[in-house]
Amino acid sequence: MSSIKEYLAADHGRCDELFAAMEDAAANSIESAKEAYDAFAYGTQRHFQMEERVMFVEFEQKTGMTQGPTAMMRHEHTQMRGLISDMGKAIETKDKDKFFGSSETLMILMQQHNMKEEQMLYTMAQQHLSAESDRIVDMMRSMIVE
Repeated sequence: MSSIKEYLAADHGRCDELFAAMEDAAANSIESAKEAYDAFAYGTQRHFQMEERVMFVEFEQKTGMTQGPTAMMRHEHTQMRGLISDMGKAIETKDKDKFFGSSETLMILMQQHNMKEEQMLYTMAQQHLSAESDRIVDMMRSMIVE
């Protein structure tokens, strides 16, 4: 079984691949990018929910830190959700410039966000939750997106 850090970092990689596929599809034809966008939006939402509904909650309960790194990550998730929504609207209106403006901003935010999580938060979570790592990863794997 993988650690919390390994599992979530690998999922970052999966989301990055979905993002690249979406951008490639949009570069070819904004009209045909909807399917790739839907896959990226769903995969990213699933990742956010795995963190927010499982790992962050477990971390906060174990450490008592509710206004620290998890609060900042939730705030950044909200920002990214807004950009993802903007990209979906740009696809609907076939506005390639708006799509790529939002996707460029999102890519920068995602890179910074993922680095903070992988270098700081996931390491802290693994240290505090190592005894429950298998259970937490299982919960994230079996999670249903709301």
